[in-house]
Amino acid sequence: MRKQLFKRARKLHKWLGYLLALQILAWLLGGLVMSAIPLEYVHGKHLAKRTLTNPFTQADYPTSLDNITAQVPNPTQIVFEHFLTIPLITVINTDEQQSFNGLTGRPFQPPTKIQITANAQAHLLIDAKPINTTLLKQGTREVGYKTNVWQVQFNDTFNTTLYLNAINGKVITVRSTLWRIFDFFWMLHIMDYDEREDFNNPLLISFAATSVLFCLCGIILLIQNVRLKKLTRVGQSK
Repeated sequence: MRKQLFKRARKLHKWLGYLLALQILAWLLGGLVMSAIPLEYVHGKHLAKRTLTNPFTQADYPTSLDNITAQVPNPTQIVFEHFLTIPLITVINTDEQQSFNGLTGRPFQPPTKIQITANAQAHLLIDAKPINTTLLKQGTREVGYKTNVWQVQFNDTFNTTLYLNAINGKVITVRSTLWRIFDFFWMLHIMDYDEREDFNNPLLISFAATSVLFCLCGIILLIQNVRLKKLTRVGQSK
């Protein structure tokens, strides 16, 4: 009975090994790569700032707040910020946020391509020049498929790309080669080859369960190995 168990375990272990070899390698390699790259580098914090310090004071916003808040239904928050050299007052409610020129009180107009490029450059922390600025009706997966975004690409070693909101010019996210490498191995790691977000997908669960079975078979074979060595030593001592 035991011999039969060990024989089946050996056969199952072999075929499971063939099935799992590449994926286990991908898990191990992915774990190595993802643990070796600091998350702040993945997120591009060394490449660009998400927000800039506001250079304006309260006196630089002379427009009437009453007139501005009257244009937004049920305002819940007012934020004093800026875009390049323009002081902005952003009014937020439960559904949206609207920005107004802090000098005139008029609604802030969507930035031009030149303004977007200049703003992206202002957020940059490295010495690089913009090589392409593109307005995307729908962004790529790098920016979560957000709509109406500007993509500004730079000529640095890391192929830094900034994505900015086309309405208010704010930086949405920073992407680079490091992020793309991390994202590729994350895809292999969780086995979600489409959206790369589902950590509970059936394919991953199936391979994980099969890997557990592979390990159990290996433990059974290890036990057999230990027993054989002990029996061999006992036979030799006699």
